[in-house]
Amino acid sequence: MLSARRRWTILAVCCLSMFLVGLDTTIVNVGLPAIGRGLGVGTRGLEWTVDAYTLVLASLLISSGALADRFGRRRVFQCGLAVFGAASLVCALAPSVGVLVAARALQGIGASMLSPVALAIVVNAMPDPKERAQAIGVWASVFGLSMAAGPVTGGALLAGLDWRALFWVNAPVIAAALLLSAVFVPESRAQRARRLDLPGQALLTLVLAVAVGVLIEGPRIGWTSPAALAGYAGAAVAAAGFVWVESRRRDPLMDLPLFGRPAFSGAVVGAVAVFVALNMTLLLNTLYLQHTREWTPLAAGEATLPLAVGATVCAPWSGRMVGRAGPRLPLLLAGGFITAGGLCLVRLTPHTSVLLLLAAYALIGIGFGFANAPITNTAVNGLPPARAGVAGAITSTARQLGSALGIAIAGGLVTASSPAGLAHASRPGWILVATCGVLLLLVAHVSRSKEATTGPASPTAERGSAHHAGAEAHLRPGDGKNVTAGRPVEPPTA
Repeated sequence: MLSARRRWTILAVCCLSMFLVGLDTTIVNVGLPAIGRGLGVGTRGLEWTVDAYTLVLASLLISSGALADRFGRRRVFQCGLAVFGAASLVCALAPSVGVLVAARALQGIGASMLSPVALAIVVNAMPDPKERAQAIGVWASVFGLSMAAGPVTGGALLAGLDWRALFWVNAPVIAAALLLSAVFVPESRAQRARRLDLPGQALLTLVLAVAVGVLIEGPRIGWTSPAALAGYAGAAVAAAGFVWVESRRRDPLMDLPLFGRPAFSGAVVGAVAVFVALNMTLLLNTLYLQHTREWTPLAAGEATLPLAVGATVCAPWSGRMVGRAGPRLPLLLAGGFITAGGLCLVRLTPHTSVLLLLAAYALIGIGFGFANAPITNTAVNGLPPARAGVAGAITSTARQLGSALGIAIAGGLVTASSPAGLAHASRPGWILVATCGVLLLLVAHVSRSKEATTGPASPTAERGSAHHAGAEAHLRPGDGKNVTAGRPVEPPTA
């Protein structure tokens, strides 16, 4: 078994990579007006600048885990860092919005090689259930901090530099992560690598791209236009095709029988809801404060500090609560706080009190901090290690899908609004944020059932996920080599 110091060092290295993934999901938000002015692009182009990253990331997370099984987790992890770094340089030098969107998509490819591999490493480095729950709390804290700190960091960079600095800042973090991963993260592979599911991958990408594309372009083309109707039909057909293909493959991209477990399905819905709420909050905040109230990017970023502080403080606390008593209480707290934060702003006006704004952001941040650890724990709870990886990859995909949907919906609400009318146009967005909180309350109710989280897995599901994301790998004490799990690691208990 790895020493405690080594285990927590590995966690720190993985958290550094996740900091990059989360930061680049939100750091661009506060710089969108500056990017728009610099490249001469409107709101729809700016939405694609954000969603090109999250869409590609959501689409490729699971396949990247399979690649890591085949070619080595540390190798794929380091490849992801290199791709992410190269794409960041292209973003910083982009002469047009087309190049920027393409480079953001390339960033998403690199980021997809980081999340599932890092989560599998953390899950397997922490064999004790309580220690693992605490580690997931730290993981969620760092990821929450990166997501919430993005606007603050972006605002600080824009105060003295231009928007290209939002991408240059990645360079030192990538260099540090590459060095530390080479020193501390052991190489490992699955004993039997999963086959790549190319049809499933293509269909999943098509479903996500069409669905989010219609949301972004809907205000321009019309929600009932022939193009929009074709988009709805295409997404539905692709989704049906994806389910059909996945149900017939020996090594499916997505382990569909997992969705038969109510707790797992609830965790996926909760992951989408949390990230819809967070990203809608961050984008509406940026547009409202900079366009309607004419705040500087730095001031708009600083307004999210209560959100960042709430997320950072509550995420590790949530992890400890999950380790002691299970996920239900932190999920209830998360749902309650997010609901309250959204309701605070359903009557937003151009002159809403700054104190009310800050209070709403703080409530949403606290809710976000409480949410991530119990969602991850609920998703993997009761599963053998061979299935923890695929469960974590699916919930990571759900998070990024929520991010993309939040940006697309928020942009669609305000894309045609004048600065004076933006506050009123954003009110349905705040109602949706509150609704996301209510969904978390329902997830908490589902997680209460012990049978829902610990029921036996179906044979089909076991066969389909037995080698996903390296979650079955262990390190034999003293030799640092990967072997097949002969002694199961007990997952976190609810």
